[in-house]
Amino acid sequence: MPHVLVVGAGHAGIEAALAAHRRGAQVTVVTGARHGIGLTPCNPAVGGVAKGHLVAEIEAMGGFIGRAADRAGIHARVLNRSKGPAVWGTRVQVDKRRYAEHARRTLESAPGLRLVEALVADLEVRGGRIVGVRLEDGTEIPAEAVVVTTGTFLRGRLHVGHESRPGGRTGEAPATRLAEALVRLGFRTQRLKTGTPPRIDRASVAFGGLEVQPGEVPTPGFSLPLTPAPPRLPQLNCHLTWTNSDTHAVIEANLSASAMYGGRIVGRGPRYCPSIEDKVVRFPHRGRHQVFLEPEGLDSDWIYPNGISTSLPPDVQERFVRTIPGLERARIVQPGYAVEYDAVDARQLDHRLAARHVEGLFFAGQVNGTSGYEEAAAQGLVAGAGAAAYVLGAEPLVLSRRDAYIGVLVDDLVTQGCDEPYRMFTARAEYRILLREDNADERLEERAFALGLVDEARVEIGRRRREIVERAYARLRAGVEPDAPAWARMRAEARRVYAGYVDKLERDLARIEGRRGANLEIPADIDYFALPGLSREAAERLDAVRPATTAQAGRIPGLSPGALASLWAHVRKRRMATAGGKSP
Repeated sequence: MPHVLVVGAGHAGIEAALAAHRRGAQVTVVTGARHGIGLTPCNPAVGGVAKGHLVAEIEAMGGFIGRAADRAGIHARVLNRSKGPAVWGTRVQVDKRRYAEHARRTLESAPGLRLVEALVADLEVRGGRIVGVRLEDGTEIPAEAVVVTTGTFLRGRLHVGHESRPGGRTGEAPATRLAEALVRLGFRTQRLKTGTPPRIDRASVAFGGLEVQPGEVPTPGFSLPLTPAPPRLPQLNCHLTWTNSDTHAVIEANLSASAMYGGRIVGRGPRYCPSIEDKVVRFPHRGRHQVFLEPEGLDSDWIYPNGISTSLPPDVQERFVRTIPGLERARIVQPGYAVEYDAVDARQLDHRLAARHVEGLFFAGQVNGTSGYEEAAAQGLVAGAGAAAYVLGAEPLVLSRRDAYIGVLVDDLVTQGCDEPYRMFTARAEYRILLREDNADERLEERAFALGLVDEARVEIGRRRREIVERAYARLRAGVEPDAPAWARMRAEARRVYAGYVDKLERDLARIEGRRGANLEIPADIDYFALPGLSREAAERLDAVRPATTAQAGRIPGLSPGALASLWAHVRKRRMATAGGKSP
C-alpha cells in the first residue's frame, strides 16, 4: 500500500496523518515522544477570531481539531458578537491533559496507522524524489511521501533571562540534525521566535475581586448540527485582571535581563501576539494591559495568564506578576520562556504545500512560519491530503482564496512568505463575507466527499442540513418567522443580512473577470487615500506595495473585489482623460 510518513505529532501532524489515512494511504507517524502528541504548550484554547473560521473549515472536511476541542472544552464563547456574523469567531478553551490524551488515543486506534517514537535525523532523497527518512539511531523507514511538521523543534532554543539551552519546548530535545539536512537539500530557512507566559498555582490567586468571564450558555462549539455531539465536560469561569504602572516599572527596570531585549535572540517574534516586554516598550502610552486568567484543566492546579508572555528571569517574572491585582501572592510553578527556531521559507512550496524541488516532500505548521494551533492544523489537512494524493495518484486538496480561509492562508504563505510568525486575521480574506464560520460545511463538505475526506453518511447529513437552512431562508425572505432550529435560523439570518453585499461582490467579481485582459498601468503619483470607494485598509495595502499595474494590484492579499474594481475604474478614467476622452 502507498506509504505516507509524517514527522511530528502536533496539531499539523495529527491532521496530516488522519487526512492521509482517511484518503486510503498507509501512514506512519514519527514523534519524539508519545506524551507530546497533541500538546497545547502555549494558550490552552482552540479558535477565536479568524482562527475559528479555520477550525470550522477543518471540521467541514472531516478533520480532528474542532470536535476534539468540543470534547475537551471547559470554557467556550463566540468572540466579536457585537459585529456582523462574518467575523464571529468561536473560541473553545480546552483541558490540556484530556485534549492530548484524546489525540494520542485517536492516532493509536486508527487501523493501519503506525506510531514510532524516535527523532528523524535525515531525509532520504534519490533522483530528486523523497524515498524515506533515517532516524537518529540509524534506522531507515521507506516512504513514498513525507510530511514535515516539526513545529518549533528545528534547531529550537529556549531562553529565560540570561539562560539559554537547546529545546523545542520545555523538557524536549530539538531537531538539530533534521534542520541541517534541510539546509543540505537546498531549503532556505529563517529564524523565528515565539514565547509563553509563566504558569501560576491556582491556589495562590485571589479571584474574589476580579472580573468573572463566564462561558456562553448554551455552550458553543465546532461540531456540526445533526451530527452526534461529543460528550461535554463541566464548564469553568475565566477571570480578567490588568497590568498597571507598577508592573511596567518592574519590566522597564529589567529589560536588559530579558532574552529578547538583551540581544540573545535574533529570531523575529509575532507582531500581533507580543511579549509583555514588547507591550511595555512599544505602547508606552498604555497605562495597563489585559491579563486573562485561564484554568488549564478541570483537575489542573495551573492557571495560564494570557497576555504576559515573557523571557525575563524567573525572579523578575515573580516580581512583576505580584504587582497585578489578584496575583499579589502568586506562586509561579513554571516560568515563562521564549523559544527560537528555524522555519522554512514557504515560497519554496506550491499550493499543495509540497516542495518545488524535492518530489513527495510536504511541509505543514509552524515549520512554514505560522503561529497558532489552528493555522498548523489547517496546513496539516492540506499537506496530508496532498501527500496521500501524491502516492495514490489522486486529486490534491487545493483551495482558492474564494473557497476558504485555508485557501487564503496557503496562498499567503507560498506567494508572499513571511518575515514574522504568520497569524490569520479576517482582514486577510478579501471574500470574508462569503467565508463565514456558519457556512463552512456548505462551502467545503461536498469537496471533501469528492476527495474521500468525509464519507457518504456524513455528506448526506450535510445535505439535510442545507435543506433545513434553505427552508428557513425562504421563510425569512417571505417575511414569515422560520419554523426551524436556532442554528438554522442563525444561518438563514446571516445569509439574509449579507445578501445585498454578496450580490455586489458577485457583480464586482464578474467585472474583474471581464477585465482580465485589460491590464492597466497605475500612475506612479496616485494617492490611494484620496480614491473614492477605497477603505483605509485597502489604501494602506496598496500604498505599502505601490503596484505598477492593476494585474499586480490584484495579487495583493486582502484586497476586496470592490476595492480592485474601484481602482480599475479610477485608473481607466484617468487614462481616458489623458487620452482626450478616448478609451485606451
